[in-house]
Amino acid sequence: MSIIAEERPYAMAFFDVAIPKAAGSIMAEKEKGKKVMGHYCVFAPQELAIAAGAVPVALCATKEEPIAEGEKVLPRNFCPLIKSSYGFAITDKCPFFLHSDLVMGETTCDGKKKMFELMGKFKPMHVMSLPAGSQSEADRSYWMAEMERAKGALEEFFQTTITDEALADAIKELNAERRLMQRLAGYLKHDPVPLSGQDMLKVLWSRNFCFDRAAFAEQVEELMAELDERIARGVGAAAKGAKRIIVTGVPTGVGTEKVIRIIEESGAAVVFLENCAGMKQFLVTVDEMKPPMEAIGDKYLATPCSCMSPNTDRLELLLRLVDEYKADGVVDITWQGCHTYNVEARIVRDYLREHREIPVLHIETDYSEGDSQQIRTRVQAYLEMLGGV
Repeated sequence: MSIIAEERPYAMAFFDVAIPKAAGSIMAEKEKGKKVMGHYCVFAPQELAIAAGAVPVALCATKEEPIAEGEKVLPRNFCPLIKSSYGFAITDKCPFFLHSDLVMGETTCDGKKKMFELMGKFKPMHVMSLPAGSQSEADRSYWMAEMERAKGALEEFFQTTITDEALADAIKELNAERRLMQRLAGYLKHDPVPLSGQDMLKVLWSRNFCFDRAAFAEQVEELMAELDERIARGVGAAAKGAKRIIVTGVPTGVGTEKVIRIIEESGAAVVFLENCAGMKQFLVTVDEMKPPMEAIGDKYLATPCSCMSPNTDRLELLLRLVDEYKADGVVDITWQGCHTYNVEARIVRDYLREHREIPVLHIETDYSEGDSQQIRTRVQAYLEMLGGV
């Protein structure tokens, strides 16, 4: 017999305060004389920043509050992620943007490209141009040239030389973290699932704002020890046999987790977060046997993002995850105005139906709570179609 936990794991207390404390932590890093490289996307090669002696930090983009300021400059029909990012930047309400010496942008969509042009007027910036695809040798050659251009830009800006030895050390550091997160995600294969999707998101999101990586890893190990105890006692965040849902689509960080919350409040278990705020950046390690720049380039180019055409890697990944996590369904989230993920929603739906007969619920939404009841009704109908919770 399984037990639904009345309390969250005690170890979550660390992650609950990690983000609120982060503003002070980044200031402490600056006071130590550290340089800071802000970034918005998992395509930003953090190994380059670490090897340059800088601290990489994710920039704010997942709150509704600054969108009104962003809309004073950007079109209202842009996606909320871009408007939130820009609103944070121009209002100085993101301490990480404020303390960034340099921002690393990337051309994952036309809206972000134009936003970075505007940001470049008041913040030092380097923008990496992504190839249109990831599977041809021409695409790879183009991306490797962009990697070298980014390395040169960081060396010039931070007045340093990025050596192969420093890159190798950075690769090992981040690979260790990727393996740690893969182990944590593996706990969600259990039934009942011992950790909620909301808490999993909080741990993954906290990683972006904990600058003492060793201390962060220690807390994740502590959390996993507690999850081991829960599994042994049959304690879960959801009931045993609850419908198991993979969430995919656009980045859904802390502050924009309403769909994940509604799925879990409806009685289902979110067993994997296949998006950029979730596990996408941790799924693949950098090959430590290759020359460092080549290995780093290959890892980031393999990111299964909808900005790539074709993006068959995402389909194959979802198929593998459905099997590994014994998923009953997939919920695909698209921000309003995000054309690539919106188009890809149909491709994902057809592919999973054809290969696993897995029904996909596509939800197009924004950062507001205005459509929460409508989403709740659709999620509950979807779960009933899957056979109840």
